[in-house]
Amino acid sequence: MGSVWADTGLVVIEPTGEPVHPRCSPAGFKRWWPRRSCRPIRLHDLRHSYATAALAAGVPVEVVSERIGHPDVVVTLRVYQHTVPQQDADAAVLVASMILGS
Repeated sequence: MGSVWADTGLVVIEPTGEPVHPRCSPAGFKRWWPRRSCRPIRLHDLRHSYATAALAAGVPVEVVSERIGHPDVVVTLRVYQHTVPQQDADAAVLVASMILGS
């Protein structure tokens, strides 16, 4: 692409290196994917992976819910809460340390 190329460090990009627009159609995504040397996935799989990783990283559920377009956090919790069982153990340790003052 020569001088048009922009190295953004992103994985899913246009031929110029620019990010793929978030409203990219699933059909456009299907055309993009075969040119890569990776196992094909659905566009929705990227959304699910993002939400799962964000929750596991401790991003507040309200933020994840808004970013992935759920109408409210109840939907997000119903779909994704099972993916972060470690949060329950982390919460217990955090509250115990607060109570015990350590």
